[in-house]
Amino acid sequence: MSPSMDPFFKELGHIVAERWKRANFSLDAFPGIALAVLEERPPSEHVDLPALMREFLLEDDQPQQSQSGFGQPELIAFDHPKFYIQLLFWMEGTTDIHQHEFSGAFHVLFGSSIHALYTFENAQSITPHFRTGDIRMEQIELLETGRTVPIVSGRECIHSLFHLDMPSVTVVIRTQHDPGTGPQFNYLPPHVAFDPIYNDALTLRRKQLLDVLEQIEDPSYPELVREMVADLDLERGFFILQSCMGQLQQLDEWEETLAIYEAKHGSAAAGVSATLEENVRREIIKELRGAIAEPELRFFLALLMNVPTRQDLLAMVGQRFPEEPPVETVLRWAGELGGISEECHSILDAEFPDVPGIPEKEQPGIFLAVLRHFLEGGSKLSSSLTDLSAAELGEIRAAFEGSSLSVLVR
Repeated sequence: MSPSMDPFFKELGHIVAERWKRANFSLDAFPGIALAVLEERPPSEHVDLPALMREFLLEDDQPQQSQSGFGQPELIAFDHPKFYIQLLFWMEGTTDIHQHEFSGAFHVLFGSSIHALYTFENAQSITPHFRTGDIRMEQIELLETGRTVPIVSGRECIHSLFHLDMPSVTVVIRTQHDPGTGPQFNYLPPHVAFDPIYNDALTLRRKQLLDVLEQIEDPSYPELVREMVADLDLERGFFILQSCMGQLQQLDEWEETLAIYEAKHGSAAAGVSATLEENVRREIIKELRGAIAEPELRFFLALLMNVPTRQDLLAMVGQRFPEEPPVETVLRWAGELGGISEECHSILDAEFPDVPGIPEKEQPGIFLAVLRHFLEGGSKLSSSLTDLSAAELGEIRAAFEGSSLSVLVR
């Protein structure tokens, strides 16, 4: 057995090993054992994180470390032939929606995260590495320091984590591998699952070559992409579309290319367009998150990415910040995130539309007033908006609907 970076984790590992041995190393029993041990001996109450980091940096006698790229970084704290204990640091980490080929439990040692659980219904296997279906959020919760959550391998535990603090640190007690539970799919809502480990080298190189044509502004780029998706199978065509979507939209060639793909694959491609659009929205929020360090605003971005309805978002805001009404909290955050973008007012990636007769100096107030209108249910216009026509109100709403703030006005 390997040494441990800290006596606490050595003790924790020995307790898990003994209890699991008594259960005959049953994989079904392991999540419950890991959860119970972490709740009985919570690392958040027993681990001095700065001291642990110092000891790891200065002492050579540590468990064998992995080559994993998961975590920022991952530290192995205890190693056993059948399981191990890892510490995962997260600075900018936002996990994809995913399932696992291992089981166990994780504990929030430091920081906090938004944790969402999903189901995948009506699943159809297109290939062994690509599925379509309906991804539905079942639960979303705030995990603060001290919380412990079980991990079940396979499709019983499809989840994502949006880490709020820098760093957030989780302790994971996990099996090495649970046979028969792979592939470890990632999920792109609302309709696609894929195996991120599967390496299709030809598709990768084709995407890279298309990137070259994009960068040199080759005029044959759109036609080549259309020829490809007209010939490729559904799975490879999807990844080509995902890679090329942004450029094709800039060239006003996207709708025609998507139509060719949908005509080729019929009902099997019905959810592709919505999935690609949602993937763009989520990627925009991830990029925005990288430029924002303030914890409240990171929390807001986490909700924008993960919460399916305005009502759910406001409920979670009220849970974490009960000192003021949730609508006022959201409007305060929106005001802090506002600025000038390409000669118009914007909130994150929502840009005030070109509405004749509205001076630039009035745009920030009107934008927030329209947002308040929809946050409060959209039933009655406030006095500050009575001068707007229905068409103008619709244009401003459309600006929100086409942005990362869309959940606030649906």
